[in-house]
Amino acid sequence: MAELKWWQKVVFYQIYPRSFADGNGDGIGDLYGILNRLDYLKDMGIDALWLSPHYPSPLFDCGYDVADYTGVAPEYGTLELFEKFLHEAHARGMRVILDLVLNHTSHEHAWFRESRSSRDNPKRDWYIWREGQAGGPPNNWCSPFGGSAWEYDPATAQYYYHFFLKEQPDLNWRNPEVQEAVFNEVRFWLDMGVDGFRLDAIDTVFEDAELPDQHADYTPEELYRLTDSSMWDEKDPRIGEQWRKMYMYQLRQPGIHRLFQDLRTVIDEYSDRVLVGETSEVSYYGDGSNELHLVFNFPLMRTDRLTPDWIRANQRERLAVLPPAAWPCNTLGNHDTQRVYSHYGDGARDDEIARLSLALMLTLRGTSFLYNGEEIGMSDYLFADLERFKDIPVFWTYYKLRKDILGEAEEQAQQSAAQHGRDKCRTPLQWDNAPHGGFCPADVEPWLPVNPNYAEGINVAEQDVDPGSLLNFYRRMLRMRQETPALVAGSYVPLHEEAEDYLAFLRETEEQTCLVVLNYSDRAHTLSFDLGEGRAAQLVFSSRERPAVDGDLTALDIAPFEVYIAEVALAS
Repeated sequence: MAELKWWQKVVFYQIYPRSFADGNGDGIGDLYGILNRLDYLKDMGIDALWLSPHYPSPLFDCGYDVADYTGVAPEYGTLELFEKFLHEAHARGMRVILDLVLNHTSHEHAWFRESRSSRDNPKRDWYIWREGQAGGPPNNWCSPFGGSAWEYDPATAQYYYHFFLKEQPDLNWRNPEVQEAVFNEVRFWLDMGVDGFRLDAIDTVFEDAELPDQHADYTPEELYRLTDSSMWDEKDPRIGEQWRKMYMYQLRQPGIHRLFQDLRTVIDEYSDRVLVGETSEVSYYGDGSNELHLVFNFPLMRTDRLTPDWIRANQRERLAVLPPAAWPCNTLGNHDTQRVYSHYGDGARDDEIARLSLALMLTLRGTSFLYNGEEIGMSDYLFADLERFKDIPVFWTYYKLRKDILGEAEEQAQQSAAQHGRDKCRTPLQWDNAPHGGFCPADVEPWLPVNPNYAEGINVAEQDVDPGSLLNFYRRMLRMRQETPALVAGSYVPLHEEAEDYLAFLRETEEQTCLVVLNYSDRAHTLSFDLGEGRAAQLVFSSRERPAVDGDLTALDIAPFEVYIAEVALAS
């Protein structure tokens, strides 16, 4: 087997800068705070960081509306501070990738200000401008963030296209000047030493140039369901199919493969960098060597309950469709989805299920991505105070649909907005049992409310000194993975494929074979594995106390909700 690249071996940890750590006491997470916590991350066993947008932004979409691709938001620090952060992360052996927003800029970006200044401005064609039709927009396309995908600009009497918010105008990637300009911004960060990029919202980069109308009429209730941002998960297959049909002219259009090939050429000018796509589309790997390096296995997380059958089916289908040279990439959560603890918990055994979720990420084949706060079991915080919401699509959902169209009661509408918004999973990280969870000074209001369960042991400081805490479970598992080559590089071989309660599989290299058993039930099992005569199991890791001696593979006792990993070898 060829030597693996660094991005095939690491575990990524997503930092949401605004909520990770407040280093200067203003209630907003920043680069000072991240710098101060690098040793915490290194001690946990994290070896790569994904930094959500740190660029200057008017924050209509929490930083994904970029106003300057080569700057640092003043509330986060300075470019010099970013360089220090990058240097210190590298000094600790941690790689750093950044978010790269290709689809759109902020409406306050200098490019768009020029583009909208006049019809004959040289940058007019850097965005998508069209004449209206019959006194309205150019067509009937919608935005998943609410309303029409077109915004009228009175100054030039034309409409511009925005797949997301009207404050996020789409770039025109059919204009080669746009590609050259963005690629220059990419080189800026690569020259600084950044290790790669996670590419945001890449399915939306191109749209059908003919601008045909979508061929469906929707009731207000259907429009609500299909334009609600929560439908990005497409959990309900029927709604998911309607969703894809609704946006069929706005997603995954021709041109995207050539763009990725061109971007890969730029990336390959530098040593050992990586491109990660926010998509589940496996064709964006290209032939496995000429487009993206990693594409998320989002289908794995699109369920409300992780079961052995669901996981096995996902692995069977996902691994079968990957190009031969492609490397898998798995995650269960991020800044746009429910937190893992809330999403997959059953309300009774949430802590055990959270441990199984981590074990799954660290034992499946491929690169894993974790989200900040998962390590202490942070859960969604469904605060319903509209004045504290920051996620703008929530307001559209609340005012235009929940309240005005669906006619829900005030309290119910607020609760629904909180549930469907993304603020619930972006609340500040809980560092200790002090006001605001130690995120910021007691007399400062944090940018989002802190989940009050920080006072119930859901904080770093208390879990740090508790050997049985979820945080220390993360530390042990991450260290174990680093020390177990088969879990990093090995093939995936499913076992006991009819089992409903537990998931069992092998990870195999020429040098090592590991047996993984994850019991998703509250029942104990005595299992038998026929892995060859004279072979026994030497314990590598378990979530319960076990003797570190050879185990009998023909009568292996597995406890309820146990994580069990053993090296399989000839008995001595």
